[in-house]
Amino acid sequence: MGEDLERLKQRLPLLDFLRQQNWIGRPAGQGPEFVGLCPLHSETRPSFYVNALKNLFYCHGCGQGGDLIRFVELSQHLSFRQSLTYLERQSAVADPALVLQQASAFYQQQLDHYPEARQYLERRGVRDPALIRELQIGYAPGGRLRRYLLAQGYSLDLLRRTGLVNLQGHDTLYQRVVFPCYQDSSIVNLYGRSIGSAFAHRFLTGTKGDLFAWESVRQFPSVILVEGMLDLAVLWQAGFRHATCSLGTHLTSDQFQQLCDRPRTVYLSFDLDANGSGQQAAHALAHRLRAQGITTRRVLLPPGHDPNSFFVRGGDARQFQSLLEAALL
Repeated sequence: MGEDLERLKQRLPLLDFLRQQNWIGRPAGQGPEFVGLCPLHSETRPSFYVNALKNLFYCHGCGQGGDLIRFVELSQHLSFRQSLTYLERQSAVADPALVLQQASAFYQQQLDHYPEARQYLERRGVRDPALIRELQIGYAPGGRLRRYLLAQGYSLDLLRRTGLVNLQGHDTLYQRVVFPCYQDSSIVNLYGRSIGSAFAHRFLTGTKGDLFAWESVRQFPSVILVEGMLDLAVLWQAGFRHATCSLGTHLTSDQFQQLCDRPRTVYLSFDLDANGSGQQAAHALAHRLRAQGITTRRVLLPPGHDPNSFFVRGGDARQFQSLLEAALL
């Protein structure tokens, strides 16, 4: 253990670590010491000293001192072993996919603890607990993600770069039901649907990934393409397991190529909204797909409906199957 600790400290010198945390220190004389404001307590006169040669710190203001591990214990409020885990991850190459995976798992754990989130899913027709687990649906209550991920060893800088927390350090997806977005079997984004009217639905920064669950859907000779995750959820719940989701009417180039990777029929079941934007997007996409040799059918839902509202307001699998059979070329 002692040798491992020393190697860890050599990989992450205390002064370098502090500078990564935006600590500003100036040389204290001609030796290896630096001085700056203490990151452990509020002060206006610098009293925090770092000896770069010995890899130690001491604050004359609050009286705290020690090595890198002790600093992490104090600054992050972690145990000794948690601090080791934190530093091991700090010393490794930061992988955004890993922190997104941890965040997604954390959100899934939160879902059952917040009745308002389960009630929202119930209102949207998503009732099957096994399906909720399969789709990895979670909930971002706000106020807990940052502390949890910091305790897992991820840096605040990484949380900000992935968009999980904003510049103020708050949970970006606050009060949203959360869906993971995959690409090549790795989580590349999270999509949050607001459970109320106060916040907009949103992605984190970056790509929205593949067509949802494409590896399991691509085997079917025909697929149903929908705009949103709640559309997909009610279709899967009704037995239409060949449905996939593009998370919006505008497909990325990768998503478009996925639909074209083999001959198939694509049923486009976009919103039939008052302004016609959903059907305009479906018409344009059908034209592009046909140019690639893909057979397309446009599913005409009742006016004002999307697949989710169709099922929420009493539609059933037999009726939706009739809509598929009546779909337009």
